[in-house]
Amino acid sequence: MPQVPQTFFDALAVRTWCGLALRALGRAREEIDAINVYPVADGDTGTNLYLTMESAVTAVEAVFTGHEAGSGTDGTPSLADAARAMAHGALIGARGNSGTILAQLLRGMAQVLAEGESPRTDAEGLRLALRHAADSARRAVAHPVEGTVLSVASAAADAAEAAEGDCGTVARAAHRGACTALAATPGQLAVLARAGVVDAGGRGLVAVLAALVETFTGEIPVSEGGGRAFAGGSSLAGGAPVSEEPCADDGHGSGGPAFEVIYLLEAEDAAVDRLRRRLDGLGDSLVVVGGDGLWNVHVHVDDAGAAVEAGVEAGRPYRIRITHFGADDVHARGGERAPRERVQRAVVAVVPGEGLAGLYTEAGATTVLARPGEPPASGELVQAVRRAHAREVVLLPNDADLRHTAAAAAEQARAEGIRVALIPTRSAVQGIAALAVHEPERRFDEDVVSMTSAAGATRYAEVAVAERQSWTMAGICQAGDVLGLIEGDVAVIGADVTATAETVLDRMLAAGGELVTLVLGDEAPEGVAERLEARVREAYLAVDTVVYHGGRQGALLLIGVE
Repeated sequence: MPQVPQTFFDALAVRTWCGLALRALGRAREEIDAINVYPVADGDTGTNLYLTMESAVTAVEAVFTGHEAGSGTDGTPSLADAARAMAHGALIGARGNSGTILAQLLRGMAQVLAEGESPRTDAEGLRLALRHAADSARRAVAHPVEGTVLSVASAAADAAEAAEGDCGTVARAAHRGACTALAATPGQLAVLARAGVVDAGGRGLVAVLAALVETFTGEIPVSEGGGRAFAGGSSLAGGAPVSEEPCADDGHGSGGPAFEVIYLLEAEDAAVDRLRRRLDGLGDSLVVVGGDGLWNVHVHVDDAGAAVEAGVEAGRPYRIRITHFGADDVHARGGERAPRERVQRAVVAVVPGEGLAGLYTEAGATTVLARPGEPPASGELVQAVRRAHAREVVLLPNDADLRHTAAAAAEQARAEGIRVALIPTRSAVQGIAALAVHEPERRFDEDVVSMTSAAGATRYAEVAVAERQSWTMAGICQAGDVLGLIEGDVAVIGADVTATAETVLDRMLAAGGELVTLVLGDEAPEGVAERLEARVREAYLAVDTVVYHGGRQGALLLIGVE
């Protein structure tokens, strides 16, 4: 369906641009991943850009959905609201070096677009937004390097400033400037020249700017269509094998830090300044973006614990992601990717807390962390399937609400030649049961049947606190009431966590059982596990109990009965 060109930059233009940019990055994702050689050849730049933009799109759509009355005459949100949502969504969803810088570019634009709370801005506003985006992204990188996305962003802003005309004219100029700069990146960065590719992050920015042109003109620039740019100077049509991103000098060679550490951080500006200095001494590829008390921190280090501890000293870090590059990635930093042999089978699981993530990882699973209110997108699940690097993958969503998301991810992974079986686990305790009987040496179908059977034989429940008054299957609950949910439905409403949990456990064991699994959240009251274990010993002979600590998992307690 053709887009209706936007004359001015208003809230609708923000929405249109984000949606078109997501589509453009989706089309270019595999191509960008394939040319990822700097600073780490880990083949995920395109995916990280896509996931970051997907988070921005989700935030913008939420503003439109929740703005039924609207602040404008047409019932849409203001430009400031839409721009801020775009920036915030990108910030909290930023993935990798590339996604973190894209988030800062979008934040820089949003800061200009939201000035004065005007309902729309013109070509001059767009020129200012592109300049501020490029400058703020460069400031966010500890050691800016030319020949990266920073160079491409600066060239786009330079070209936009020199353009005369409406928003469409300015967008076209920015895109042309970005394409020219991208084609020149192999001449600026030796690792790109050796690999015969352009910068991957810059390639992604070209796709995002092509979407900006389409937003204001209704036409996709010719250069967005594909093509390979080599160091020898052939023309760039917009897609090629490229590198990851900026953030460090071109001195990695075959060595380099072993871990990528990313987290969101709630902290004051002064504390973040100190954090930057400390992290800069710990590693490289340092990018810190954000502001107004919320930051996204990205760094490559050998001591991941020290990087996290530095965040704890600065404020409150959360959504912590630590990725080990592995020997194949480290050795590929010189521009040549060492081959990595695929394993035959792997398990990918969504888990609600850090504690369970550790448990699943120890059992050999690749995990995706789903924090309360932050379910993973399908692209994140696909990325995890790729990260498992297996010919066959068993996918455990561990949440009934993720069924469709997991199905979409499985379908995409199958299209990439990976054999994927989706087991519709509705709780992490069902996933634990499935993982307990997983045998990689078995035939794939037999393994999937066994895991599905174990999950299906596990009844699940959770104990949580009601956030608001609501009608439930057990009656009306008030905010602050303790709820016992069995198989997803509220079965018990109580005032005490331990007493409610005992009632839930009794109801579940009334139908029989051999093993009780308890997963404690950080907010669970002290002693609740001991009380429940004692209850099982006293009232249910031959029933065993196992206890795990789930961390920040949303529910106070998860219960499984096999």
